[in-house]
Amino acid sequence: MILNCIAVDDEPLALGLICSFIEQTPFLKLAGSFSSGIKALEALYQQQIDLIFLDIQMPDLTGIQLARTLESRPGSTKLRVIFTTAFNNYAIEGYKVDALDYLLKPYDYEEFLKAAGKAKTYAEMLNTKQPPADHEEYIFLKVEYQLVRVAIKDIVYIEGLKDYAKIHLASEAKPLLSLITLKSLEDKLPARRFMRVHRSFIIALDKIDAVTKNTVQIGGINITIGEQYKDAMKQFLSNWL
Repeated sequence: MILNCIAVDDEPLALGLICSFIEQTPFLKLAGSFSSGIKALEALYQQQIDLIFLDIQMPDLTGIQLARTLESRPGSTKLRVIFTTAFNNYAIEGYKVDALDYLLKPYDYEEFLKAAGKAKTYAEMLNTKQPPADHEEYIFLKVEYQLVRVAIKDIVYIEGLKDYAKIHLASEAKPLLSLITLKSLEDKLPARRFMRVHRSFIIALDKIDAVTKNTVQIGGINITIGEQYKDAMKQFLSNWL
């Protein structure tokens, strides 16, 4: 698989280095290089790009601003961003715009290749035809700057935190924190195995320990059943009573 990519950096030496790294990497194809975020944005709407190596601090349009703009671009789910910067205080901002990785200048080819390899893995995953959700054994979630494979049978419950979700697993003491809404995660999970019981909680039905009129006990905690979800819970329980 060959990934079409562009490089964006307002420093000529840094731009030249990233272009040379791209050109010596067999699975990357350099489709353009730009010293301005605005010029890069114009190009991104004119051709199909899979990956962008993007400097953060630029005078006209910062890398963070450009990445936010790209979120509304058609086909944006296939375009990945790897930030390149001399400053180490942008990790949170990069995480919020769903950056694939973060290269801290000065970096060498080994570091570059590792980040590029993540983009290749991500692209291959997107191109792999997956079976319907009810038959899947695992899902992929963005955790920090990695795609983590999570076994569906390992999920106990999920807690929504605005744009993030905490995934509590039977095999791990510490939950995974992923940049994904609870609604998006609900759509990924097989409906026959999971239930939304509150605006902030999804539970695995086979992990339920006990149920009362207003709560469900699962994984050692009690979760309140929201009013709008009580009928669904009653329907589920009626199949076993």
